[in-house]
Amino acid sequence: MSGCGTGSCGCGSTDKSAAATASTLTPTQTAAYEALAATMTDVPLQAAQAPEVGAVVAEVARVNGVALNALHELLDEESLRQRACTELLRQAAQQAGLLSTSDAPGVEGAISVQASNAIEQLLERELHIPDPSEEACRRYHEAHPAAHAQGERAQLRHVLFAVTPGVDVKQLRLRAEAMLIDLRCADDGGAKFAEAAAQWSNCPSGQQGGDLGWLTRADCAPEFAREVFGSAEIGVLARLVHSRFGLHVVEVVARDPGQQPSFEEVRQAIALTLRQQAWVNALRQYLQLLAGAAVVEGVELDAADSPLVQ
Repeated sequence: MSGCGTGSCGCGSTDKSAAATASTLTPTQTAAYEALAATMTDVPLQAAQAPEVGAVVAEVARVNGVALNALHELLDEESLRQRACTELLRQAAQQAGLLSTSDAPGVEGAISVQASNAIEQLLERELHIPDPSEEACRRYHEAHPAAHAQGERAQLRHVLFAVTPGVDVKQLRLRAEAMLIDLRCADDGGAKFAEAAAQWSNCPSGQQGGDLGWLTRADCAPEFAREVFGSAEIGVLARLVHSRFGLHVVEVVARDPGQQPSFEEVRQAIALTLRQQAWVNALRQYLQLLAGAAVVEGVELDAADSPLVQ
């Protein structure tokens, strides 16, 4: 394993306990919300920032009159959406008789233990997820031959554009996208990439031309690993890689595919993956129905007024 050694950019040596964030729901629900975030509303990434003295107070977002944030609490859109989804589920649990009507709304996104347990019961009752068929599992295995490779490694370089409080994320994204195009067009053996990393990267690896060495999935932040591993792509990736640390221009210098297990060896893992995907889709549809029946203010959510949501 290599990496920059700081764990502050999504590459190797990541402190997974430090990277964990507080959750309003169970770990299973939190994982689902992470997958759900990109499907609710396509809103550009925004960094949260504290209001300056004398600044205009933040708009208060609400679900059926229940406030999701305080007057001086400025949140990015993703955080507001997660709070809105949590409040929709909390209120649905109350309406279903699974949670006392005296249960108080969340404070700074944290709901009560009773509400969390009630939401778990609600989702178990409302979301009906069938087991994936043998045919579906085999199709997935054929379409994703490297998804369960054992010992897969990749030799990587990157340029990190860190998203920090107060940064103009729109301008940061434009700069990162311009560099991505520039570096993909370069045909100089990697010299330009090294220069760009040294000048612009917010990772200590910039001093080594952005070199992260050989990494495995376990060495990286999960969202970074999902974008880099499980494929045969070589060279500067055609897309920015988003992680909790910012935007990455990533070059795959070389790959070691590791060992490819047989279908029988990964059948259960594939079934779990497909079931989780189905659970996320069902949760999204359920939240759309809840949002369609609610009065939602100050936050954008997909909403549906019909149970026939596909």
